Amino acid sequence: MCGIAGFFSTDGDLAPCVAAEELARMCATIVHRGPDDQGIYVHRGVGLGVRRLSIIDLVSGHQPVHNEDRTIWTVFNGEVYNFRELRSDLERNGHRFYTNCDTEVIPHLYEQFGTDFVKRLRGMFAIAIYDERQNRLMLARDRLGKKPLVYAQHRDRLLFASEIRALLAAEPELADIDNTSLLRYLEIGYIYDPYTAFERIHRLPPGHILECSNGCVRTWPYWDIPRFSENESKTEDEWLVELERELGAAVRMRLIADVPVGALLSGGVDSSLVVALMTRASSDRVKTFSVKFDTPEFDESRYARRVADRFGTEHHELNMKPAIPETLDCLTRLLEEPFGDSSMLPTFQIAQLVRQHVRVALSGDGGDELFAGYDRYDSYLRQNHYRIVPTWLGEIFRRGVFPLLPKGMKGRRLLYNITLPAGSAYVDSVSVLPRRDSGVFTHEFLAAADGEPTLDIFTRIYDEAPSEHVLGKLQYLDIKTYLAADILTKVDRMSMAASLETRAPLLDHVVMESANRIPARLKLRGREGKYLLKRLAARLGVPAEAINRPKRGFAVPLVDWFRGELKEQLLDVLTDSRTRQRGYFQWAGVARILDDHLRGRRDRSRELFVLLVFELWHRNFLEPLRKGLLFAQSWSDPSAAAVEAAKR
Repeated sequence: MCGIAGFFSTDGDLAPCVAAEELARMCATIVHRGPDDQGIYVHRGVGLGVRRLSIIDLVSGHQPVHNEDRTIWTVFNGEVYNFRELRSDLERNGHRFYTNCDTEVIPHLYEQFGTDFVKRLRGMFAIAIYDERQNRLMLARDRLGKKPLVYAQHRDRLLFASEIRALLAAEPELADIDNTSLLRYLEIGYIYDPYTAFERIHRLPPGHILECSNGCVRTWPYWDIPRFSENESKTEDEWLVELERELGAAVRMRLIADVPVGALLSGGVDSSLVVALMTRASSDRVKTFSVKFDTPEFDESRYARRVADRFGTEHHELNMKPAIPETLDCLTRLLEEPFGDSSMLPTFQIAQLVRQHVRVALSGDGGDELFAGYDRYDSYLRQNHYRIVPTWLGEIFRRGVFPLLPKGMKGRRLLYNITLPAGSAYVDSVSVLPRRDSGVFTHEFLAAADGEPTLDIFTRIYDEAPSEHVLGKLQYLDIKTYLAADILTKVDRMSMAASLETRAPLLDHVVMESANRIPARLKLRGREGKYLLKRLAARLGVPAEAINRPKRGFAVPLVDWFRGELKEQLLDVLTDSRTRQRGYFQWAGVARILDDHLRGRRDRSRELFVLLVFELWHRNFLEPLRKGLLFAQSWSDPSAAAVEAAKR
């Protein structure tokens, strides 16, 4: 697991020493991703840099890695779980290796198969390959977006990195914010691919390749989520056997490491299932980690303890205290963009705990998306039966009647939702601050944020889903958006802040391809989500109370904290003159949300958290960036690695 950074210029416009120093400066911003080692390659206007967190081949796995004649160079963030099989095949074809690490299969695969090399990788990755013979740079991102990769074109160069801050360290001019992306964040709570908070910086979407050669940049997909089928050729028990086989193999692969491996255990079905399979596959006692809250309705630690006892794990528990102001200040400096998922707080804290014991942790991420575990799927499907408002009548209501309804009217949002077409209604139901609510946003901000609305983008993804079943369409939309841009972004950034690698067996692409063939009735049975996954958990011995408990997700008690311990910070930030004068919000709209929540009329904690993080991001990341304080360290003397690279 690492962080990567680099640039590519067909002009070769930087002297080697200058280029190496710039690359070292980029790498210095992502040391937390790789505290163990730094590697730099510079050649004719090309720079590849890496910060390494050593997991496999601790001694000889130094990057960048090259082929036999040093004409193909690679830096890599992630893990290739099938690298041993790939290496054996490549050696039979005459390739020679000089390390034992998984990274080295990449330049040889590229040499053997060209751009199709990426289709043979099983794992998580962000990759950069420089082909000296063709003077070509290639970037590739894993199928589901577990590892981040951003890029920008500036002054005849393509720059890339694991994090935005590395690009800004090289080119501060790239810091122009994108108002449309900021509005999308406020609408949905995160910024989805390929957008970022900055106009000229983009994310390479999951399952995509980028190629830069002859002054041209193009991207294309090499993989997409497979079609959701209704394969009735197998019995329920046959599907169960296949799922156990595929998921068991995915877990075994993710135990490959030259460092200790543990598991994040919430006590829910997904993480408990992973722990069950880990204990079956591991000869060592599994280490597990969970979070405890003082608020009883949010505390699920008893379920985690029950699972830990059942499988005899070495269990560790973190008591989550709301020392949130300090944590939020830290995270809004780290995140580079506003990010409104409050579960990042316990994720960040537990990552700090886990890193004290292991370098790698398996998680249960992906079960809700693959096996229909979200309660909102059931709610949507039931409400969809009663969606009887004609399209033409719904349009008349939304354009003519809805704007006249009082902003604080109870049921106002529900009335709007039930008049929408099916896909749009689901998107609207999961939104935070819809842009239609002009009582929150200023007219000037809405005019500046004139890009395509989230509602339209998400509705198009829903409509294009490779499924004839409504449930498949919902899953496809969430995998394309929420999973990649929220869940996986959160896990990656919070774990990497602690230099911890996380692995998600349920999101193995082979497991996903198998899951998508399973009929919808074996995922959502009546009102019970994850039906087949729960059957597998029971089969493996997961305690019934963990399988059948009410679903809460990895939530924090914001509703209480904002009325108690965090009330002072919330009011200090949202009512401050700096916040009110930025020009994004109409104060009356924000005040109404605050009043609703603090008086206990409605739970508005989600909207308030999104607003709070938005302002703290401005103060803790954007303002220091503009003042030149974010990268205040002097770089007048290049690092030893930079000097060594310049000699090449």
